[in-house]
Amino acid sequence: MTPGPVPPGPRPARPHAPTRAHVTARSYGAAGPYGAARRRGERAARPYRMSRDRGSMSVFVVLFSVAVFFMAGLLVDGGAAINARLRAADIAEQGARAGADQIDEEHLRETGNLRILDGEACAKAEEIVNAHDEARAEMTGCDQAADSVTVTVTVTGNSLFLGLLGFATYEMEGAATAGPNQGTQGVAP
Repeated sequence: MTPGPVPPGPRPARPHAPTRAHVTARSYGAAGPYGAARRRGERAARPYRMSRDRGSMSVFVVLFSVAVFFMAGLLVDGGAAINARLRAADIAEQGARAGADQIDEEHLRETGNLRILDGEACAKAEEIVNAHDEARAEMTGCDQAADSVTVTVTVTGNSLFLGLLGFATYEMEGAATAGPNQGTQGVAP
């Protein structure tokens, strides 16, 4: 049988399942589950319950903030310290090369062997190191041999973050050795 056209007029009432509001009103009465009467659409006030976790986020935030500050200090000041060590090595290399350039020309012409002048190599290296005053560099050692010069430089830096934790300054050291390079003997073709 095929359904025919819908007859005009009101639709017949359909039975429906009870909603949550109906179930609550029937189960607890007009007062609702928390004992206070409420109007339609209002939420019932729940009794205040004391939690044992109250304030635990404050402790977490304080500890996390200290950890983040310490990590930032390691990143910023650690990077500056690595840069200072590289700068100290660079200045030491420049000083060692300048010291190794101070060769004894008379000895070279007489014997054909290279020899570094006594006393002048370390003086020239210190002059080069002192020219880098913006880096707060100081020559802390100079060892001269007959065929090489070893220069040790210390660079001092200030901590930005870790200064608040008691590490106000740091010193990084770099050392380098250089010697004169003698070409091959003989006449070029």
